[in-house]
Amino acid sequence: MDDVSRAIIEQLQEDGRRPYARIAAAVGLSEAAVRQRVQRLLDAGVMQIVAVTDPLQVGFSRQAMVGVRSSGDPRSVADRLAEFAEVDYVVIVAGSVDLLVEVVCEDDDQLLETVARIRGVDGVESTETHLYLGLRKQTYAWGTRRHPLLTAEPDAD
Repeated sequence: MDDVSRAIIEQLQEDGRRPYARIAAAVGLSEAAVRQRVQRLLDAGVMQIVAVTDPLQVGFSRQAMVGVRSSGDPRSVADRLAEFAEVDYVVIVAGSVDLLVEVVCEDDDQLLETVARIRGVDGVESTETHLYLGLRKQTYAWGTRRHPLLTAEPDAD
């Protein structure tokens, strides 16, 4: 992926509804070229353009991260848990747990039921549930900007 594609992605991360004409002016391409690049990025699965909601504002008052310890291969457990409607994020990790599973539920009863279903999946050895009490940062603008300290030229001595 080249710098122009990264710049297009950055523009869309700031505003997924930004007009192609504005993006084109910002990145130095024609509107048609931006439209083609965006379509290629979408088709390749590099990005998605979606509406991001605040779960609290749409009726989901309980969120949690569930750490899962598995027996055997955690990939098959991850695939099963990814099928749950309440699960919006599954990642295989190294550490004290094998998987991190984010769940979004309407209330404590639904969370309890979801955690019970997670524990019932073959290969799940144990779970540890971390309730979300407050959100301080959530961003989707990563992967394009480079940290200035990492891109600075080293001093010539």
